[in-house]
Amino acid sequence: MDGLDREFERPDWDVYFMIQAFLAKLRSNCLTRQIGAVIVKDNRQISTGYNGTPSGFQNCFEGGCRRCTDRIKGIVKSGESLERCICVHAEANAIMQCVMFGNAGSTKNATLYSTLAPCIECSKMAITVGINRVVILSKYDEDGTEILRHGNVQILEMNPAKLQLWISKLFG
Repeated sequence: MDGLDREFERPDWDVYFMIQAFLAKLRSNCLTRQIGAVIVKDNRQISTGYNGTPSGFQNCFEGGCRRCTDRIKGIVKSGESLERCICVHAEANAIMQCVMFGNAGSTKNATLYSTLAPCIECSKMAITVGINRVVILSKYDEDGTEILRHGNVQILEMNPAKLQLWISKLFG
């Protein structure tokens, strides 16, 4: 056998880019929820983001966001006092990175991969910059999927089990 006869496996594009988003979430400095996001155009990654405090601020896990600290202590419940949170969402970070590095026009008809469905604000941003497809690993009660649908954005909820084979190949 010369090697060309064996079956060759590789992840499809959605799995490949979701793994990139999954890796991005490892950089999150949020105490309560780690999220990663990637923006892709023509099967090329153009931006990455993760959630956490703005650049130059003390990290969330170092006390940079009082709301997150209060959430861990049980003082604030999930979904409450969101206006007190200073963390930037992964999807917003990815969108802003496009602007900061000159890729602003490339978001038209791009795909956003996120490890959690974008919130309402991030969904509005995605629609505004022309993202027309969003791939997520999971949803939550207050996400922006309804707004995305209203904005004619295609939403694909990926089964997390699709990542397992490839993650095991990476780290197994």
